[in-house]
Amino acid sequence: MNEAAILAARRNKKSVGNSEFNEAIDRVIAGPERRSRIISEEEKEIIAYHEGGHAVVQRVLPKCDPVTKVTIVSRGMALGYTMSLPSEDRYLHSKTEFEDKIAGMLGGNVAETLVFGDTTTGSSNDIEKATSLARAMVTQYGMSEKLGPLAFGKKEEMVFLGREISEQRNYSDEIASQIDAEVRLIIENAFDRAKEALTSHREVLDNLAALLVEKETIESDEFEALFAGHPPRTGDSPTMRRLRDEVEEDQPGADVVPDDGDELKPRRRGPAPQPA
Repeated sequence: MNEAAILAARRNKKSVGNSEFNEAIDRVIAGPERRSRIISEEEKEIIAYHEGGHAVVQRVLPKCDPVTKVTIVSRGMALGYTMSLPSEDRYLHSKTEFEDKIAGMLGGNVAETLVFGDTTTGSSNDIEKATSLARAMVTQYGMSEKLGPLAFGKKEEMVFLGREISEQRNYSDEIASQIDAEVRLIIENAFDRAKEALTSHREVLDNLAALLVEKETIESDEFEALFAGHPPRTGDSPTMRRLRDEVEEDQPGADVVPDDGDELKPRRRGPAPQPA
């Protein structure tokens, strides 16, 4: 509320509107916009696929929160972000919910690997959060089938600030090895589930990435339209151009044109039209 009121005052408004509230939410979550950042077309496309991977996986898996916004506009330290908000207040979290959530966190990394055959440093924070949550499932919440409902490690925290200082290890090296194995298993299963979701919805991922490159920010209604089978018209993204070049190499006598940004169809070259 305070951030929205500040924005309204800066815009010389007498009341706070929806635009100020929406901008305030983005500022609180990810920081102010950084339009001064110069991002190349290649990196812009990578970011679009990365955020698209998060969004598609979270949309497909049932226990993830609904996606409300996907953007590749830089804010704070982030080059883009996917906003998902719960539809109701929640006080208890299940194992399956955490598993879906971890898969959603890894969706960006999986999309990069699936589309470009490579990964970037943009996934570092996602991997850190996913690993931390997976370790908490094993050591704090007793959600490991192999180790059972046990808590491992005693944390010492500052009473008034609520910040963790250190962790006292109260388990053996053998148990530590089993904890690492269980954490790895959770991460690997989540990675495979994210890959399966993106592979089966590859067309949606491509359309979403192209739309993000064109518009930079996608709201929930446009995002849902992609899954409804009615994708908005998109421009020619770098990936579409690369696919067209690859097809031309395979078919020297053919030309490939995009069909509404979601399909490539070969067309035989003919003589250039003559002016009337």
